[in-house]
Amino acid sequence: MKNTFLVPVLALLVTTLAFSQGNTEYTGGYKVKFNEDGSKYLRIIAWGQFWAQYNDNVSDEESQLNLSVRRARLLTFTQLNKKFMILTHFGLNSLNGENQSPTGTGPNSQLFFHGFWGEWSYTKDHQLGAGLHYWNGISRLNSQSTLNFMTLDNNRQSWAVLGLSDQFARHIGIYIKGKFGKFFYNLSLDEAVADNLQENVDPVLNGPAVYAGRRLLGSRDAGKLVQGYFSYNFLDQESNFLPYKVGTYLGSKTIFNIGAGFLAHPNGSVIADAGGDLQGEDVNIFAVDAFYDAPLGQDGSAITAYAVYQNNDYGEDFNFGPYATGNMLYGHVGYLVPGPKDKTRFQPYLSYNTRTIDAIDDNATRFGIGANIFMTGHHSKLSFEYSNSKVGDGDSTGVLTLQAMIYL
Repeated sequence: MKNTFLVPVLALLVTTLAFSQGNTEYTGGYKVKFNEDGSKYLRIIAWGQFWAQYNDNVSDEESQLNLSVRRARLLTFTQLNKKFMILTHFGLNSLNGENQSPTGTGPNSQLFFHGFWGEWSYTKDHQLGAGLHYWNGISRLNSQSTLNFMTLDNNRQSWAVLGLSDQFARHIGIYIKGKFGKFFYNLSLDEAVADNLQENVDPVLNGPAVYAGRRLLGSRDAGKLVQGYFSYNFLDQESNFLPYKVGTYLGSKTIFNIGAGFLAHPNGSVIADAGGDLQGEDVNIFAVDAFYDAPLGQDGSAITAYAVYQNNDYGEDFNFGPYATGNMLYGHVGYLVPGPKDKTRFQPYLSYNTRTIDAIDDNATRFGIGANIFMTGHHSKLSFEYSNSKVGDGDSTGVLTLQAMIYL
């Protein structure tokens, strides 16, 4: 007996995938069908992003031009009936001349699981899942898809605990997600990692917080965190079948969403008081954001715009690379130049990030200007971007990046 429920759901998913990639030639990608109507299937996605990057602020011993594989990924998901789904995401990031291994098996090997979770539908619109998942909280950009960025890459501070409490923006945990009409939600209870980017850093007397709660205080007091994201879809409805948020629809849908999210990690950070005793510091991050993507007329032009305010509390005077206790404002806007949808298309854009850093009582800024050249929507595109970053009263750093992307 054919599954009459899954057929329209799969048709909607295929249509959504085609829209989100901005090309009508794409009809859902490569699928292995296990029955005649395709309601039992295995979906396979593969993509690669290749960078050539020029940096004008390096030492005399370093090359200003560097080549890298920014991402090489393989993702599969399968459903044998409407009740459950399993997803596997595997690949590497930022492979370059400095971190390659002679035989590909050494300590610098980049291959690892980016996701592995199972999901069960307990009603048509609500699901429960578990595993190494990407159903993140805080903001839309904390669950950004790497397949359809509008900017060259994600706003780095939006992946707010990458490498601090998670494995490359993914946690092991359990989640629930779903929708009530136009209101979408996802919530999760997750494990925090013990060994993170600060695994060799310990608190000093009266010094700044260190994100080492689980390592120093134990899993009972600092091993868990909760996060969630909630959005309201005013116009066209986005898919919440998978967690990956679309960066730009290239005018194929009319989207206006507002959202809010949070992450709370009790005792996630640690300080050492005047007596040398370790004290836990709660990590609390929340954000509000808005996303607009729409065609501007019948000529193929479109606009994409996004804005977010994010409050970051990693503990007292925390300041570590892209992460810092303070506030952040970020936004970007792009314009899809008029033209036929089946021809090469051009999309210039601007982005801007400003954030306060409590530890230095100063600000950090980043400005980006660039463009996408879509040969076949997001499946075959070139992107280039010039960015200029400055932290406090330090020197600014300018970087020019060219990216080539192929997505099947």
